[in-house]
Amino acid sequence: MSQIFDFFFGQYATYSTLHITLEIIAVIFGLLSVFFARSNDIRVYPTGIISTAIYVYLLLKWALLGDMMINAYYFVMSIYGWYVWTRKVDETGVTPISKTNTIEKIVQVIIFMGTLIFVYVVYITFDKWNDWTAYVDTITTAIFFVGMWLMARRKIENWIFWIIGDIISVPLYFYKGFTFTSFQYLLFTVIAIFGYLEWKKILDKKPVTV
Repeated sequence: MSQIFDFFFGQYATYSTLHITLEIIAVIFGLLSVFFARSNDIRVYPTGIISTAIYVYLLLKWALLGDMMINAYYFVMSIYGWYVWTRKVDETGVTPISKTNTIEKIVQVIIFMGTLIFVYVVYITFDKWNDWTAYVDTITTAIFFVGMWLMARRKIENWIFWIIGDIISVPLYFYKGFTFTSFQYLLFTVIAIFGYLEWKKILDKKPVTV
């Protein structure tokens, strides 16, 4: 039993109690955020802001620049998404769930490619392009940047990007030594699948926005 425990949590022996506690808190609020997103609940954003703010601090301390940039971007986009979700678009209601149009698909590609280039430049500048995880970080960062932008605009396709990015992140974070965060992404994957199905039900009841 102790060997199993050490396999999953042995890396935390070198971490401070403060950092372990903060990671657990960030995971809890991160899970709450995704749960609220699945339910199309505006509380996705305040809980997400708390989680990402903590992760920005922790990842900066751990010198994981790509991951830190993801969470810094999440933080900013959470504020933007909070505004979009509550902004009244007409006299009947706020921004509805919809599918991406042609222009938004083009923007997705621009965000994805731009993020790849940006993260690569950052890693090269800080001499962090020295491990295979840097390549994976670059790709997942681009995936999550697109996903967060789509969620902020209440586009159903955001869940597809979350599912892909979450699946990649489960083994990635475990390899990096962050077991709690790895488990978080495993749960994120499951919730994201249900989130897509839940949003699809809502969207199917409404006229498609183009």
